[in-house]
Amino acid sequence: MNILSIIENKVNKRALSEEEIRFFIDGYVQQEIPDYQIASLLMAIKLHGMNPTETAHLTMAMVHSGHTMDLSSIEGIKVDKHSTGGVGDKTSLVVGPLVASMGMKLAKMSGKGLGHTGGTIDKLESIPGLTTSLTEAQFLQQVQTVGMAIIGQTKSLVPADKLLYALRDVTGTVQSIPLIASSIMSKKIASGAQTILLDVKYGNGAFMKTIEEATVLAKAMVAIGQTLGRDTRAILSDMNEPLGLTIGNRLEVKEAIATLQGQGPKDFTALCVEAAAVMAVQAKLFATYEEASPHVEHQLISGKAYQTFENFIHAQGGDLHVFSIPSLHETHTELPIIVAQSGYVTSIHALTLGLLSVSLGAGRLTKEEIIEYNAGIVLLVKPGDKVRSGDRLCTLYSNKSLQKEWATQALKAFTIEEKAPKVAISTLQMIQ
Repeated sequence: MNILSIIENKVNKRALSEEEIRFFIDGYVQQEIPDYQIASLLMAIKLHGMNPTETAHLTMAMVHSGHTMDLSSIEGIKVDKHSTGGVGDKTSLVVGPLVASMGMKLAKMSGKGLGHTGGTIDKLESIPGLTTSLTEAQFLQQVQTVGMAIIGQTKSLVPADKLLYALRDVTGTVQSIPLIASSIMSKKIASGAQTILLDVKYGNGAFMKTIEEATVLAKAMVAIGQTLGRDTRAILSDMNEPLGLTIGNRLEVKEAIATLQGQGPKDFTALCVEAAAVMAVQAKLFATYEEASPHVEHQLISGKAYQTFENFIHAQGGDLHVFSIPSLHETHTELPIIVAQSGYVTSIHALTLGLLSVSLGAGRLTKEEIIEYNAGIVLLVKPGDKVRSGDRLCTLYSNKSLQKEWATQALKAFTIEEKAPKVAISTLQMIQ
């Protein structure tokens, strides 16, 4: 067996065996196969695809390229969730405490944000004192006692994915369903949870631009998880507009706190309840989603989910009391965006505001960039709202010097029309 024969098999549209897949993954990680040969193979995979069995074998080969988490010492059902990313997506900060307050054990590893999509780790690290670097023993102990822990991904977890993603990024092979699905699922499988919920976003602010593309990816990832013996399900959620009312790290933490206290935006609260209810069904706490939903809502109303959130933050060294201090959120620049015409907000372009938040300092374009935790955007309207000339649409916050193009870019994100739009009621779309 050699890498040239493996490349030739895929170029000729032949399925690769488990042995062939392990051979090229192990060889690449051990630096025995050069970049240019793996790049050639990746392009062949992008052009000709992989069947579900191949994709499952690729996922497991990547899992076995490094360390895997053993969660067997934790009592109870170990659950995990993953979002494909979007604008204003602080879902894990609410869903985690919700499921943990119901007795599930959330052992989660998350990443930092890049580009217009925010990262859970950045949001958590905006809380003064909080650490996302725990030893494995500390991680396991916290999940057992508190019910949840969220830490950064370790360097030893799925090293093959880090190498392959970097190569895909510079060889035009990022857009490949088998490669995307195996990249996401290898990290989820290596993290050790028994159940996995995938929140697959679609729309202008998401990686997958259409619901059709999101459905294909969701089905591919669910198939991997089910093939590997994990209860894996996916929900499809709209990212054509920002989720909730805030974009930016500390702003989003503050909104998550409000949501856990029963005062969150309707769209964000609904998604969190939906996700937690599906996870409760996966954990076999309830037979159906309809049965689980009222119990999840009770965890918000009763304050039990917020108490779990406080315990989780304190366990990782975070200080939530400072969020009641106004100066914590101050920035040098505060720019209100005023509407010139009266009418109805018919759409808010998520990608435009996501990119603007990066310009304000709330995101990064390279992994090395330092973000400003207080920077971001607060929306004052949602689609369907009526506005009058002179009303404020949103407020921009930044520690950078005021740039004229910020207001122009922000205004482009809002579509104002004379007639009220028909605002669709979001319904759960699940793939299992």
